[in-house]
Amino acid sequence: MDRFRDRVDAGRRLSRAFEGRELPRPVVLGLPRGGVPVAAELARALGAPLDVLVVRKLGLPRQPEVAMGAIGERGARVLNEDVLSSGAVTDEQLATVERRERAELESRVARFRGDAAPVGLHGRTAVIVDDGVATGATARVASIVARELGAASVVLATPVGPADSIAGLRGMPEIDEVVCLSVPHDFMAVGLHYLDFRQTTDAEVQELLTAARLEDQSGNG
Repeated sequence: MDRFRDRVDAGRRLSRAFEGRELPRPVVLGLPRGGVPVAAELARALGAPLDVLVVRKLGLPRQPEVAMGAIGERGARVLNEDVLSSGAVTDEQLATVERRERAELESRVARFRGDAAPVGLHGRTAVIVDDGVATGATARVASIVARELGAASVVLATPVGPADSIAGLRGMPEIDEVVCLSVPHDFMAVGLHYLDFRQTTDAEVQELLTAARLEDQSGNG
């Protein structure tokens, strides 16, 4: 099994899959935390802004693992009306779950980005990056939220994922393209496809975002 050395190596290999391609006004969005080091390499290769896309699932009150919707920054919210109906979720219950998850989302955004403003997605190509896909749930939610925030097109980029999850993502109307380097038939877990899969810290995410912003400023200055 060919494994990635670490997330930087995965990001560089992923970047090669984008060589020679024209993406209209791309913004590279890393899914925190592990997707950000991968995304940083791709953003550098594309000469595109780097940002994070923080999303939270809205789980049913009595079955939190079942998503009745999801939220993102700037008030983005998508709801699964079928799940809301079958779960007999009241407006008050939905509001309670959303309030809790919104507080957690805002806390994470503050930790990762600090006072910096998010990169606008309206009319741009959102390139959503993770360090790997397992079930595809996070990537699915992130793609829907990116559309909700005005992205003209969505490209999902990941080093590795199982065939069924990748196929499911490719079938989503919100996703224009999925770029996946490795789809092993014996996929078990993302971490098994890396030699070094140590946890990415909040501080590392902050450093990568700050460095990317400084590069953008110097390039535009």
